[in-house]
Amino acid sequence: MPATRLTVVVTRRLPESVETRMKELFDVELRDPDAPMSREDLVSAMRRADVLVPTITDVIDAGLLAQAGEKLKLIANYGAGVDHIDVSTARQRGILVSNPPGVTTDDTADMVMALILSVTRRIPEGLHLMQSGHWQGWSPMANLGGRLGGRRLGILGMGRIGQAVARRAQAFGLQVHYHNRKRLRPEVEAQFEATWWESLDQMLARMDILSINCPHTPSTFHLLNARRLKLMKPTAVVVNTSRGEVLDENALTRALRAGELAGAGLDVYEHGTDINPRLRELPNVVLLPHMGSATVEGRIEMGEKVIVNIKTFADGHRPPDQVVPGQF
Repeated sequence: MPATRLTVVVTRRLPESVETRMKELFDVELRDPDAPMSREDLVSAMRRADVLVPTITDVIDAGLLAQAGEKLKLIANYGAGVDHIDVSTARQRGILVSNPPGVTTDDTADMVMALILSVTRRIPEGLHLMQSGHWQGWSPMANLGGRLGGRRLGILGMGRIGQAVARRAQAFGLQVHYHNRKRLRPEVEAQFEATWWESLDQMLARMDILSINCPHTPSTFHLLNARRLKLMKPTAVVVNTSRGEVLDENALTRALRAGELAGAGLDVYEHGTDINPRLRELPNVVLLPHMGSATVEGRIEMGEKVIVNIKTFADGHRPPDQVVPGQF
């Protein structure tokens, strides 16, 4: 790369400290106001940038990349997931893609436990009772939830986040089970006292709680479909903080309404903000606005990693967190 400062275009507002550091290092165009770019705006940004810093709200597909021109050389994604970027097409066009892996691990795992507790202990129902002014005082049979200790937790996807969930689950006395593309090494299994299931169907039929922690790929789309949801106990709870497309949202809604599942905690949705309205009506469902990684510390650390990737590229080296096709 030439010695001149790189032109960097950022598609959304980032923490102030991150934006300030970017300004010090690069010729940066910051986003104001904080709203998603239109497709036309993204095309324009890609044509004038050496480096584009998008987020999960920016769908960068083959059609968009075909209009990018020759200037763009790096897409430094602000977020670990890259299923919104056509990495293969980018590579064919000589555009590198990077992400900040591992930053969201602990924050997301914390949110998994928060959702498990919220659903099993009926926290939102209690909150509504208090805020509505309808609470009439303590009663021995009111607002009964379930104890976590001794329950079986099935983790679908035992990567960084799945293992962080397992670590937390142990502290609550949950029995850890998991299904993964590859079985973990024996010493890792022993660390979590985890039971591996080669068959997802067999695991689902035996779990009290299911935590979805796998990425969205063609092979995981609707991995939790109507047939698989019917395998689960009517007393089971489903939690998803990963990708909405892994879970058939309409099938989940039908199962919950039919009493075939006890509850669900969701932080991600199959169709973005277009959530099944019948799902919103259910008292045994906790819905959050994609805030699993939303901590001040996490957002700043994510930005710092993005800067490292850009700076390394500017110095003539491959970004340390380069994404390759088929990695996820």
